[in-house]
Amino acid sequence: MKAIIFNGSLERRTESTSGLISGYFAERLKILGIHTDIFTLADSGIPLFDVTLTKTPLAVERMTQLFRDADVHFWLAPLYHGSIPGVMKNCLDWLEVTANSYEPYLTDKTIGLVCWADGLQAMQGINTMDSVAKSLRAWPLPFSVPIIKNSLLDSDHIKISSLYADKFDKLINIASTKKIEKITINHS
Repeated sequence: MKAIIFNGSLERRTESTSGLISGYFAERLKILGIHTDIFTLADSGIPLFDVTLTKTPLAVERMTQLFRDADVHFWLAPLYHGSIPGVMKNCLDWLEVTANSYEPYLTDKTIGLVCWADGLQAMQGINTMDSVAKSLRAWPLPFSVPIIKNSLLDSDHIKISSLYADKFDKLINIASTKKIEKITINHS
């Protein structure tokens, strides 16, 4: 099984919110024996979506291959002005280059959703990602993790709090179990 952690933030630092969450997921998935790639938007080189181009940019080809090769996705995003970052949506829009494929977009991929906000509004980002994932023919999990950012870390502000560690672990376990069930059903 392969997983991809889609870091939809433009933060690059490992101690950033997206870096800490990505690291937590990568570590847990590794323990489960799941091959994991982290796709960080800030380092991706994905250009603005442009349907008039005659050749797909190399960065988009690489991203598309990573996304389509993964069985399980974990999309991580901060909430900006009521939604996910525009650069994250731009990246997902590039999956349009797969429209004429046998299984276009993210057909039948399992998607776990995580969004953080300074207040109580992170669910707005979850709803946006859910809608986009469904439009891309993926299966967003019914369990997602909206985060109140000031509760994310423990009292020492060093590691993920037990509250969110438990939620992340639940999401990871549900995602890996659902994918295993799909594989078993498809090969029976």
